[in-house]
Amino acid sequence: MIEGQEGVTWEDWVALADACEEHGVESLFRSDHYISGFDESRPALDAWATIAGLAARTTRLELGTLVSPATFRHPSLLARNAATADEISAGRIVLGMGAGWMEREHLAYGFDFATTRERVARFAEQLEVVHDLFREDSVDFAGEYYQLQSAPGLKRPDLTLLVGGSAKPGTTGPAVRFADEYNCVFGTFDDARERKARLDEACAHAGRDPATLRYSLMAPLVVGRDDREVRESARRIGSRFGRDPETVLERYSKSGPVGTVDEVVERLKEIEALGFERVMLQHLAHRDLDTVALIGRQLAPAVA
Repeated sequence: MIEGQEGVTWEDWVALADACEEHGVESLFRSDHYISGFDESRPALDAWATIAGLAARTTRLELGTLVSPATFRHPSLLARNAATADEISAGRIVLGMGAGWMEREHLAYGFDFATTRERVARFAEQLEVVHDLFREDSVDFAGEYYQLQSAPGLKRPDLTLLVGGSAKPGTTGPAVRFADEYNCVFGTFDDARERKARLDEACAHAGRDPATLRYSLMAPLVVGRDDREVRESARRIGSRFGRDPETVLERYSKSGPVGTVDEVVERLKEIEALGFERVMLQHLAHRDLDTVALIGRQLAPAVA
């Protein structure tokens, strides 16, 4: 998982995608932001334009957003963007959706930020609209935020709809009705366990078998073949965000897989035991392609 707003150029994206396919990494997800939270001079390419471009030059790689804010695009436009990329990729797209949270980029580009309650309500409507556009022949929808009258459906029944959040009612309720996957940001193991329990409870309340909703986590990764490489990985990440290696290791060990390959594999297995089927590993030093190779060649096979 790449934070695309942190100065990731098109050349960087191509190199990352090529490395993923070369080394057997199954999926490449990216954030959907227009401004860096660390250095606003860093360029940020549009998420869906980037994904469409990568879809045309890859053959196996699953591509998706983690996640697209409901505040950026009308749901009909978002559905069209995802459906187009899915057509280009021959069915390899995941549309990740969320409520939006970064106020600064909304102010900068004129997106309506509104209150948390309003953003969550808008997200719920957007998820339902996109779901219906992909699954129905035509859509009539009359909500508080969106109105559609006999809109032709896009017929993408197999395009995965992912919801990102913290397993609170505003996102779990819509997710268990319309989504294929729910992705949480990984905090502590207790956090993950509690979020999994809330998702199970939401499924039970809605009459949905929890086994039909895929559970995933997003977590920062610091990894190396030995302790020296782990510290070097922490140094690369720290240099991007103004932190020393010790701070990176201390901070990320509380919220993600950190350590040697064997230590990271053990942590991933512990996450799997909690009931999560996959982890989107946040790769913050995006020009470090050696770590991409480690993910594909050593981490993924060990937890498959």
